[in-house]
Amino acid sequence: MKAVKATILYDGLGNVLRDVYVVFDRNIVDVTKEKPKEAEVIAEGVVTPAFIDGHSHIGMERYGEPYQEGEANEQMDVVLPLVDALYSIYMDDKAFKHSIEFGVLYSSVLPGSGNIIGGKAVFIRNYGRDIEEAFIQYAGVKAAFGYNPRSTKEWKGTRPSTRMGAIGILLSWLIKTRNTIALLEKGKKEPEEVEPTVEALIPVLKGEVPLRVHVHKEDDIAALLMIKRKFGLRITIEHAGDVHSRETFEKIKREGVPIVYGPFDSLPYKVELKHEDWKNARYLLEVKPLFGLMSDHPVTLQANLYLQLRHFIRLGMSKGEAIRVITHNNAKILGVDDRLGSIEKGKWASLVVWNGDPFSLENYPTHVFAEGELIHEAEL
Repeated sequence: MKAVKATILYDGLGNVLRDVYVVFDRNIVDVTKEKPKEAEVIAEGVVTPAFIDGHSHIGMERYGEPYQEGEANEQMDVVLPLVDALYSIYMDDKAFKHSIEFGVLYSSVLPGSGNIIGGKAVFIRNYGRDIEEAFIQYAGVKAAFGYNPRSTKEWKGTRPSTRMGAIGILLSWLIKTRNTIALLEKGKKEPEEVEPTVEALIPVLKGEVPLRVHVHKEDDIAALLMIKRKFGLRITIEHAGDVHSRETFEKIKREGVPIVYGPFDSLPYKVELKHEDWKNARYLLEVKPLFGLMSDHPVTLQANLYLQLRHFIRLGMSKGEAIRVITHNNAKILGVDDRLGSIEKGKWASLVVWNGDPFSLENYPTHVFAEGELIHEAEL
C-alpha cells in the first residue's frame, strides 16, 4: 500500500482536514491522523480528490487540428439518440495530458448542441489508453433548446428555424415514443417492430436515462420544465448561463433538477447569453440547488476548470465547498459518487497532491494518482 501526507485535505464533501494520511492501494483504505506503518509515504502536500468535468467535448474537438475535423456535432439529421459520443473521441488529443497535469482526471463528454437530440453522453477516464479503456459508463442523452438547434438550417434533415419549431420536433418524437411504450405494454406491438430511434428514446421516456439539456435562457428553461412534467422526464440542465434571477433557480430547485453550470470565462457570443455575468452565480449560492460545474471544453480549457472556482469563492463560498462543486457534486449528478468525488474509504484512489493551496496561483499539482497509480509527477 501507499500513502500521502495531507498537510491540508479537501475531502470533496466540503470538509477541510489538517495533517492526515491518506492510505490507498487501488481504492482508499483509510484516512488517519496516525502515520501508517504498513504503507510507504510517497508524497506530501495539499490533497484534493481528482477533479471531474461535468460537461465537455474533449477528444471530439481536438488540440492542433483544423475545425473541419471536429466531431462534436453529427449533421445527418436532427434527432439522433443512437449517435454515441464515445466513437468520436480520440484519446491522443493532447488536451487530455494537459488536463491530467492540472488534476482533471474524468470527463463527461457530450455531443454538441446543433441537434435537437444529439446523441449519447459518456463518462470517461482522461488517462485511458484508448476509448475502451477510458469508458466508465454512459451519462445520459444530449438534447438542446434555444438558439443552437435553430441555427443549423444548412445541415441535413428536417431543421427548425424557430424555437417553437425545435420544440415541436422534440414533442413529436416524445409523443411517438410514449405511444409506442403504451402499445408494447398492451401487447399490440412487438419489440422487433420498434424503429431504432424510438427504441433508443424509450429509456428516456421511462425516466431510466437522463435527458441532458443544453439550455441558457429563463423562458427556454420554463419550457423545458413544462415538458419534463408532462412526460415525466428525468433531466439535467446544462449551462443556464443566461439565468439572471433568483426565481428561476428556485423553480429549478423545486423541480429537483440538477444543474451543470457554466462555463465561466467564455465569450457570451450570442443573444441568448446577453444576461450572462459571473455575478449571476450568487443566486446559485443563495438558492442551493444541486449543481456542478463544466468547462465546456474547448469553449474554456478543461485544464483550467478549477480556476473557475474563484468566482464562487469571491461570492462567499468556502474553499472546501468550492472543491466539492467539481468533485462530489459533479460525481453525484453523473451517478458515479459511489466511486469518485470524495476522499473516503472504499472510493477509487484518484487524488491530487499540490505543492500548496490550489487557490494560490503559484501552486500546482506535484503528484496525480488515478485508481492508485501515479500517472503524473511534476518536473522541476
